[in-house]
Amino acid sequence: MAMQPKPDALARGIYLFREMARIRAFERGASLALQRGEIYGSLHPSIGQEAVAVGLCSNLRRTDLITSTHRGHGHVLAKGASTGKMMAELFGRKSGTCGGKGGSMHVADLESGVLGANGIVAGSLTIAVGAAQGIQLRKMDSVVVCFFGDGATNRGPFLEALNWAQLYRLPVIFVCEDNKFAAYTHGASTIAGAGPAARADAIGLKTIQLDGGDILEIDAEVQKCVSDCRSGNGPWFIHIRTYRLEGHTLGDEGQYRSAEEVARHWARDPISTLHTTLCSLGVEPSKLKQIETEIEAEIVDAVEFARTAPWPVPSDAFLDVQDLGAPVWPG
Repeated sequence: MAMQPKPDALARGIYLFREMARIRAFERGASLALQRGEIYGSLHPSIGQEAVAVGLCSNLRRTDLITSTHRGHGHVLAKGASTGKMMAELFGRKSGTCGGKGGSMHVADLESGVLGANGIVAGSLTIAVGAAQGIQLRKMDSVVVCFFGDGATNRGPFLEALNWAQLYRLPVIFVCEDNKFAAYTHGASTIAGAGPAARADAIGLKTIQLDGGDILEIDAEVQKCVSDCRSGNGPWFIHIRTYRLEGHTLGDEGQYRSAEEVARHWARDPISTLHTTLCSLGVEPSKLKQIETEIEAEIVDAVEFARTAPWPVPSDAFLDVQDLGAPVWPG
């Protein structure tokens, strides 16, 4: 007789499914809003990479910190940000997490421990190390998770950050979200040697490589890394091989990769894979469908909240600015 999964393991799996489905639905909702002209600029969807965000952030405390990238919606949501406030930020509204000032590529949510997304490739690495050193100096038991793409490993801050973190044994977990492309260029044509994990290993960091299509593997291994790092045994380097199933930005048709390649990766979509696994363990498909329906309604509400939220007023431009004296107001 096959062993039945423990109820708490099933509950964990359902939770992970819900969180990944929320990110997917949010990205779809934001993309439609941009196509309607309600969001300005560009969006970098993380569809296909949801297991990375959820696998990491679901193992963090509220008091832990993360730094993110230009493709950061999933990270911010997985860390606990409100879908409504997040959507309002993308709409540029005052009710957004940054009052409409950050937008898609620079969204932050300090209440959730999100120090910010970053439009500069590798820009999040040194910020994360600085935050981790502050935690260490204050003798806190928080950890910092730093997300970055494979393209960031070719930039100077990557080496600087890893070297400093290892030198001082900082409580930081570096997560290379390797989706195989730096914008439109395949990583194989730009990254020399054995890859990101080998570079981290050369500096002395503890490293692990995971499959971005398997949320259960990521969840199990990250629990160990976070616990070890929180105990003062950092830093860690986690290399996760994933794949963005859509273009670099909304509207990118992805002509630099074949339809067969994309279809092959759609077959390993982490949400569909977990759906199949849960059903094989006895979860009714109708239960998972209900979760998806509830989340779709949540995103509809988030879009409506953003659409009806107030715009910032001109004087808001003078808020959140550090100065050395009393602000001088125009007029």
